[in-house]
Amino acid sequence: MCRRLEEDKTPGSLGFTTVKLIPDGAALFTRAMGMSTLWDTERGFGERSWRYSMVINDMKIEKLFVEDGAPTQNSGPDPFEVSDAKTMVDYLKSTAGKSKEEL
Repeated sequence: MCRRLEEDKTPGSLGFTTVKLIPDGAALFTRAMGMSTLWDTERGFGERSWRYSMVINDMKIEKLFVEDGAPTQNSGPDPFEVSDAKTMVDYLKSTAGKSKEEL
């Protein structure tokens, strides 16, 4: 199965067809993923999502990029090295055209 990144140019589509951005204002998904952190003493934010990005393919996590390997409560630094767009795009390019079995 060949996966391609495509752009939808329909007004209001934000350009995505094979990528879905998921809002999580109440942190329900974040908690279910085990990515909830509290930054109340360090930054005064309260509950936030730890930085991560992932590819979900057919309702299964194909790849997960988590900053510093796991959520950290009241983290002083705010890491942004593996959940960034470049890392994700590089991964998607490296897997383009590969079947699920090859991944």
